[in-house]
Amino acid sequence: MPSHRSGPQSASSTPTELPILGAPVRERADAARNRIRVLEAAETLFAERGVDAVTMDDIAGAAGVGKGTLYRRFGDKGGLAMALLDQRERELQQRILTGPPPLGPGAEPADRLGAFVEAYLGFLDRQLDLVLLSETATTGARFRTGAHTLWRQHCRHLLEAGGATGPEIAADVLLAALAAEQVRHWRRDREITSATLTESLVRLVRTWLPREQ
Repeated sequence: MPSHRSGPQSASSTPTELPILGAPVRERADAARNRIRVLEAAETLFAERGVDAVTMDDIAGAAGVGKGTLYRRFGDKGGLAMALLDQRERELQQRILTGPPPLGPGAEPADRLGAFVEAYLGFLDRQLDLVLLSETATTGARFRTGAHTLWRQHCRHLLEAGGATGPEIAADVLLAALAAEQVRHWRRDREITSATLTESLVRLVRTWLPREQ
């Protein structure tokens, strides 16, 4: 995914560079119309039947496009899921980069990190199955998205600013806990409520920041 660099301010007014999710690629009018039809059809079918029950054939038929067009444009259902999530990820990104504190700049690292955990779990709650599909469609898919790069760098910066030991690994550990498959296990298999899960993870990450103790 194309990206450029930006430098939002941390709580201590120290600039940090974060990758920006790229702007949509320009496309022909007919291609744009097909893309919109496909995404609208996929979102409707996923909502009606559930992600697992919908095939690429179903989506192509509902959108009125050929299967070849669908596969060339999106690759597979995982690619479709990523395209559907793109705008929602951009909205969360904007809140991180320019929104009010504590999620946006101007709060202490621990408060911003806790706000990120809460915001991301809310993001997952609204579209857990779609995120799960985008992260597991192929091996390692989760690590190849521009959004994951942004979340990881943001968390690493806040952990480092808060004095955490090994912020690189700590950021990976936190994002592993926020992976859709792990969150689905906690929420559906172990029936942990969203509020309890959020509180537990925020409390945990605060223990990694010695400046909070």
